[in-house]
This record gives sequence, C-alpha cells and structure tokens, in this order.
Amino acid sequence: MKTQLITGLKVLAMMILLLGIIYPLCITGIAQICFHKKANGSLVEKNGQIIGSSLIGQAFESVIYFSSRPSAINYNTLPSGASNLGMTNKLLYQQMIERKNTFLLRNKLSSNKNIPSEMLFASASGLDPHISPETAMLQVNRIAFVRQFSEKQKKELKQLVEKQTEKSQWNLFGQARVNVLLLNLQLDQIKSVSPE
Repeated sequence: MKTQLITGLKVLAMMILLLGIIYPLCITGIAQICFHKKANGSLVEKNGQIIGSSLIGQAFESVIYFSSRPSAINYNTLPSGASNLGMTNKLLYQQMIERKNTFLLRNKLSSNKNIPSEMLFASASGLDPHISPETAMLQVNRIAFVRQFSEKQKKELKQLVEKQTEKSQWNLFGQARVNVLLLNLQLDQIKSVSPE
C-alpha cells in the first residue's frame, strides 16, 4: 500500500512537472519564436503606441472613417457575446430598423438600397473586426466627400478597399472581408485636399 502511494505521488509530481511546466513553456517558446505577433494578440501600433488589435473590433464614430459592424456589448472584451435576441423579438427588429436608417442617412444612400446584414445585426461575439467589401464600398462616397478627396483620390480609396480585402481561407472557408482598423489606418495615408 505504502509503495503504491509513493509510486502514485511520483507519477503525479512527474506529470505536474511535464504537463504543468515543461509543456506550456515549450509551446509558449515556440509561439513566441514562430508566431510572435499573433502570440501577443496581433496588436497594432501607430506612432509607437498600441491602438488596438487586428482581431478585436472597435467603434469608429467619426464620419471620416469606415464604420465597424455594430456590437451588442459596445466592443467590450470582458463580457463578449451577442444580445441573444431571437429573430421574432420586437427589440431586435427595432434595432435592425434603427441601424439601417442610421447607415442609410450617414452614407446618404437611397431608402431602397440593400444594406449588408453585418451592418444590421451585431456579431455573435460582439467583437468582429471585419465588414464585407460591399459594406466598405457603400461608405466610400461619404468618406471621399467628407475628406474632400479628388476623383483620383476617390479611385485610390476604392483600390485601397480592394487591396485590404482578405479572401476566404483557402478559397473555401468563410467569406471575403475587410479589417476595419487596418483599413482606417491605411485611409489616413491618403491626404485630404485642403479647402481653399
């Protein structure tokens, strides 16, 4: 009995050392060496300061930037999740109508324009950093107008959306998407026409 207890404690100690210390340190080391940026949260810097993560959406309220997908949790990472409202819920329907009207008004679009669903409904996590290329293109005219872009700059803006579009993984999983934070950072590289 005593021998079995000692053997069991030795196996437990060995497993704690192997699986609780050595294995996590090895995996962490490999991740830091091979995938340093991803292992540290895919943080995005501007002028030496961290401004966000390319994996987590954030609100862009200013009309000079592309708008993000709505979030039921205001992009807060701690209680990430959806509103859990069902498709027949009147509050969800009301939110959808408000979001549609806001998007149409903000982008000066006609009332019969189809709006992609990601701008009408919040994502399941509330932290989705992407919008569809179609949604980005619907915002191009507003941004070009507010930033006083010339036709050449507006064309450059459309090309920027196309350049920032990520294809579906292996052309099989998911859909084409645009990371709003990365797009808005590149947008700032296009200089506005100064008013005379």
